Amino acid sequence: MKKIVIIDYGVGNLRSVRKGLEYAGASPIISSTPDEILDADGVILPGVGAFIDAMKKIESLREVIYEYVDCGKPVLGICLGQQVLMNESYEGGLTEGLGIVPGRVVRFPRTDLKVPHMGWNSINITQDHPFFKGVPDGTYVYFVHSYYVDTDSTHILASCKYGTGFAASVINNAENVIGTQFHPEKSGSVGLEMLKNFVEMC
Repeated sequence: MKKIVIIDYGVGNLRSVRKGLEYAGASPIISSTPDEILDADGVILPGVGAFIDAMKKIESLREVIYEYVDCGKPVLGICLGQQVLMNESYEGGLTEGLGIVPGRVVRFPRTDLKVPHMGWNSINITQDHPFFKGVPDGTYVYFVHSYYVDTDSTHILASCKYGTGFAASVINNAENVIGTQFHPEKSGSVGLEMLKNFVEMC
């Protein structure tokens, strides 16, 4: 059974992610212990809340995360966990991210649409990738966010539109780190299929 570590750095919705992974056939543990993280077959980087707070809390694990990414094993960042993968964010002032995926995090422009973007929206899958195996283009997934990732098309696996287009899912240059702005663990059967795909990638 695949050993998946959900990194606990104090800002994640850990329980629902763990349940989703268990359903997908993994043996997930929640940990902030470097040895357990480095020994994992795959790592989940969750996150809920403000970017600046997340970066303060994740700082002690920064080098461990870099070491794990360099090993080439799969990493999945969810929601704020996708955003901290980027170079920088403008939430609460300019803040440096992990810089694993090039790009920045910006606020939705002021329109008549409500912010945060909350609820179900369809995604356009822009690149073939095992994470989206069996997931139809245009499928609906669950979002909750006020800021979004702005990156170039080569790093976008799936896009979404809410007033403006944004990256619903991203990938790094080495193609072992994936992010989703949406919550797979809250996106019903299609989200669980994505988690199952991630487990199979590990």
